[in-house]
Amino acid sequence: MTTPPRHARPFRNGRNRAVRIPRESELEADEEIMDREDRRPVPDPVRRPSRLAEVLAGLTPLDDEFPTVEDPPTEPEKIF
Repeated sequence: MTTPPRHARPFRNGRNRAVRIPRESELEADEEIMDREDRRPVPDPVRRPSRLAEVLAGLTPLDDEFPTVEDPPTEPEKIF
């Protein structure tokens, strides 16, 4: 669903230039990465998994076999 274009006026917010984003054009994110294509600013929402379970569910298992390494504990050394 595309919304029709709307006019907006930039304003100053401290040392930054800002534009109010109309409600119908808001992105569903708490944070955005701003990029630029030619002369157009392009906001890209940062989507973070909300829970550790979601992160773990997105991981793929390793297929590698890990070698057995013989590493016996060292003998205690008297320092004093």
